[in-house]
Amino acid sequence: MSQEQTEMDFWGHLGALRGVLFKIAVAVIAVGVTLFIYMPWIFDNIILAPCDGSFVTYQWLGGLHGDGTLLPDMSGEGFHVDLINYNLTAQLNTHVSLAFWIALVLCFPFVIYMLWTFVKPGLYPNERKNATPAFIFGNLMFYLGMVCSYYLVFPMCLKFLADYQITDQIKNTISLSSYIDNFLMMNFLMGVAFELPLLCWVLGKMGLITRSFFNTYRRHAIVALVVLAAIITPTGDPVTLALVFIPLYALWELSSLLVPKNKPDETVEATV
Repeated sequence: MSQEQTEMDFWGHLGALRGVLFKIAVAVIAVGVTLFIYMPWIFDNIILAPCDGSFVTYQWLGGLHGDGTLLPDMSGEGFHVDLINYNLTAQLNTHVSLAFWIALVLCFPFVIYMLWTFVKPGLYPNERKNATPAFIFGNLMFYLGMVCSYYLVFPMCLKFLADYQITDQIKNTISLSSYIDNFLMMNFLMGVAFELPLLCWVLGKMGLITRSFFNTYRRHAIVALVVLAAIITPTGDPVTLALVFIPLYALWELSSLLVPKNKPDETVEATV
C-alpha cells in the first residue's frame, strides 16, 4: 500500500470518527437540554426523594426499625433533610452539571453502540459474535446497580449520616453540593460494581481466570465483601450490612458461573 493510500485511509477513518463523535455530542446535548428544562421536577421527585420519610425505601423497611443497636432505625416517621446553599452560583452549576451527567448516563448505551460501529469493521468475525450479548448484559447490570444504590444503599446511608450526631449541641446542616456529590458518587460506584460479572466473563474468555479461581478465593472474597459493605453502609447494624452484602456476594457467585471451568488448553488435554 502506497503512502498516499495510507494517508487517505487515515483521514477517512478520522472523518468517520468525527462523524460518530458528532452524533454522540448531538444526542447528549439534546437529552441534556430536555433534562435541563425538566430538572426542577426531577429534583423534587427523584433526586431529593430520599430526603423525605415518605420515600418508598423507608416505608418498605419501616417494619425492621429498632433502636439502631441490633436493628436499623429505618422508619421514615419524622425524617426529613433540608438542604442549604451557601454558594452564589451553586444552584445554577448544579442545574447544568446534573443535566449533563444524567444525559450522559441515559445516552451511555447509544455512546457505546456508536463507538462499536466505528471499531466493528476492523474486527474479526469471532471477535464480533460476543459483542451484542456483552453490550446488552453490561448495560443492564450497570443500570441495575444504580437502581440498587438509589433504592437501597443511598437512602440507608443518608438516613444514618443525616441523623448521626456526636453531641446534641451540633446540628447537622447538609449543603447542596455535599448531597449531590454523594448522590452521584454512590450511585455511579454501585453501577460500576455491578459490572463485575461482565469483567469476569471477559477475563474468562481470554483464558485468564477459571471457575477454580472463585472456589479457591471464596472465603477471602466473603471477608473482603463484608468489609466493603461495612464501608458503604457505616450504620454498623447487621441487617443493613446484610442488605448490602447479599447483592455484592450474589455478583461474585454470578461471576463464577460466567467463566469456563477450565482453560481452553486444559479442556483439549482432558478430551484427548
